[in-house]
Amino acid sequence: MAKITFLGAGSTVFARNVLGDCMCTPSLQDAEIALYDIDPKRLEESEVILQAINKNVNSSRAKIYTYLGEDQRKDALKDADFVINAIQVGGYDPCTIIDFEIPKRYGLRQTIADTLGIGGIMRGLRTIPVMLDIVRDMEEVCPDTLFINYTNPMSILTGYIQKYTKIKTIGLCHSVQICSSDLLKGLGMEDKLEGRSELIAGINHMAWLLEIRDKDGNDLYPEIKRRALLKNQNEKHHDMVRYEYIKHLGYYCTESSEHNAEYNPFFIKSNYPELIDDFNIPLDEYPRRCIAQIEGWENEKNNILQDGKISHKRSNEYASYIMEAVLTNKPIKIGGNVLNTGLIENLPYDACVEVPCLVDGQGIHPCYVGRLPVQLAAMNMTNINVHLLTIEAARTKKRENIYQAAMLDPHTAAELSIDDIVKMCDEMIEAHGVYMKDYV
Repeated sequence: MAKITFLGAGSTVFARNVLGDCMCTPSLQDAEIALYDIDPKRLEESEVILQAINKNVNSSRAKIYTYLGEDQRKDALKDADFVINAIQVGGYDPCTIIDFEIPKRYGLRQTIADTLGIGGIMRGLRTIPVMLDIVRDMEEVCPDTLFINYTNPMSILTGYIQKYTKIKTIGLCHSVQICSSDLLKGLGMEDKLEGRSELIAGINHMAWLLEIRDKDGNDLYPEIKRRALLKNQNEKHHDMVRYEYIKHLGYYCTESSEHNAEYNPFFIKSNYPELIDDFNIPLDEYPRRCIAQIEGWENEKNNILQDGKISHKRSNEYASYIMEAVLTNKPIKIGGNVLNTGLIENLPYDACVEVPCLVDGQGIHPCYVGRLPVQLAAMNMTNINVHLLTIEAARTKKRENIYQAAMLDPHTAAELSIDDIVKMCDEMIEAHGVYMKDYV
């Protein structure tokens, strides 16, 4: 019987999807599930929903236990075979508000701010100390576990844990699985979905669809490029930034246009405000989502639970498939975030990269990719620079490394002077208070 510990179980919708998947997986249906959170109300709500799924789809075979707060964390982790991480340090209030509102006063606008940019840097720096405490507990009570990280900023957090701890770690994102299908559906090429083959590699949220072929082996990119160019010329839609990538870089990437709008210096520019409308960029999108989720949670919770009649079908989230492969030695292929041990030749050796991985009873086996097209590696490097300097700041606790990470962020550097970047960082560190107390 496997033990699965879910950290951040108050992320109820995500916990439902991942752990519901486990209850639909024969090799995981008898698992012991340890739900851990620091919020008692959300932990209780997650337990109610998961117990209902367990009853309705799994004949209550899984054993579900809850653990609250740091005092019970080691108990939650003890002897875990798999640990799933979905924590958010600082929450919407105060930390997400700080990440958006202070930069805005400097003229720096963002869309999501959880992966790159000044928001991603701050989120990474306040999260790493908490994750490090968790991993130290794991090294003590479940040293052989597989740590499955879903928390953003993915490359920064996963890269830090893989570089500086002994715990086996894989970082997972939701966007790899749906990348090519979303592209084909968006371009009216649904007839090419079945039997297609693809190769995706790069970094988290900016991995590239390097190859895509139909079931007969025909290259789909010529038609994709033709349709993407026409669509961006003729209509407003939600994916204009990534279609512009296709036009100028030749390839589509994994994460959404609202994310990628802030990963570069091209689209959110105070000197060219018309670009926001031209490319349909939703500024302040993440705070809007947070507010809507907070305001609508009670109704959403009731709709999810459906008076206890909730059911679940296995999703395309990788976590249950990874655990199944490890336990049954039934191999699968995933897209995972791992250290670049020569997997992508023209990206740094110590970068966290997203590449195809094989998973079996021996664990995770990242696959060699080779060289990316030069322009794609160059785009990745603008983000990797920020990842590596943020990781260095977390290691050294020096503010100068935080300043350097922000200075090299492509969007921040395009908008602000060095003096303003330093002032903004100092103001954000001060505003985060206890979350950033170690950075001097």
